[in-house]
Amino acid sequence: MLPLNHNLQKLIDIARKDEKIVIGLMSGTSLDGLDIALCRFSGNGLQTQFRLLQFTTIPYTDAFKQEVKAVFARRDTDLEKVCLLNAYIGTYHAELVLQALADWNIDPKTVDFISSHGQTIYHAPKRLHKQTGYPNATLQIGDGDHIAVKTGILTISDFRQKHIAAGGEGAPLALYGDVLLGSKAGENRVLLNIGGIANLTYLPGDGDYTQILCTDIGPGNTLIDAACREYFDKPFDEDSKIAYSGKVNEALLNELLSHPFFKETAPKTTGPELFNLPFVKSAQERSGTLAISAEDLVCTLSAFTATTIADFIKANFPADIKLFASGGGARNIFVMNNLKQELPHVEIHNTDALGIDPDAKEAILFALLGNEALCGEPMKIGDNPAVLMGKFSSAG
Repeated sequence: MLPLNHNLQKLIDIARKDEKIVIGLMSGTSLDGLDIALCRFSGNGLQTQFRLLQFTTIPYTDAFKQEVKAVFARRDTDLEKVCLLNAYIGTYHAELVLQALADWNIDPKTVDFISSHGQTIYHAPKRLHKQTGYPNATLQIGDGDHIAVKTGILTISDFRQKHIAAGGEGAPLALYGDVLLGSKAGENRVLLNIGGIANLTYLPGDGDYTQILCTDIGPGNTLIDAACREYFDKPFDEDSKIAYSGKVNEALLNELLSHPFFKETAPKTTGPELFNLPFVKSAQERSGTLAISAEDLVCTLSAFTATTIADFIKANFPADIKLFASGGGARNIFVMNNLKQELPHVEIHNTDALGIDPDAKEAILFALLGNEALCGEPMKIGDNPAVLMGKFSSAG
């Protein structure tokens, strides 16, 4: 019998380890920076145990943000720029990983593998592109081979393509990690992540996997942040100061809420390709609210995020739920206070209460998806594809 290729042998050796040291990488649509979570995993599936060892978010430079924004969520873009950025982002993310490891005084050779989400530049479910004959599609760049070669660490990446190939929309992938890390017998839970887009996972206390729902809800921070950049030259509404200095314009809020997306059957996905400033301006034109102040606009967009989340929860889940929030929006005082007002019977916490850093949650979840890709088995959860996701890139 011929010996195994050394890269295949390394995969087997890592998969057999009782404990694995894993780096999870997440770069979201907000483009604020790269989330880097260093985790220790043991087991897989429902026996998964993890510990967050280190976490950091390394902010992106303004120059890097502008490079990505040149191709981000644009139907017409520079194909050469996309090609160049695919390699450049992979190399840049690798440099940030090595920087974090150096800051933590950790030898890269002690890390078993990296799980990288990449950078989404376009998300195109059929419900959005509406082109006959074409499937759901999504594109994340930041090639895993560049990360693996630059860091010398096995890298698993491009998780969303398998989900789409198996009939899903490629998002939200939080489902698999939420089930493994967030379920509790006898307690109905909602794990809510408010990133650029707001998504949630419902975990019934009776453990009935057919009732689990994971879906995008609508905009999270994306419209609020876009308005802050456009009208206040600020990346986000710190401490909700802008929102609280304005007032909700009911006419505009009702027009925003009237979009057909909110009536579509879940699970569903969306992105900044739909929820962007032109979407807001169009709603302002239809509602006759173009002249409202920028403060009122940010306040209304903040209420829009909170209302869509609260309405979805009230319409779809029992009253006796506990909600655990994560993502940048979990620190948005206005949004969270509105959720508490709209959902007075719901117990609301951050995912800290589950032992999961709210800022690190998505990076942890991708680390977990990598662990499953290496040594797990496909899980059937409701109508979601039962697949293992991720592509493997060796360091040599």
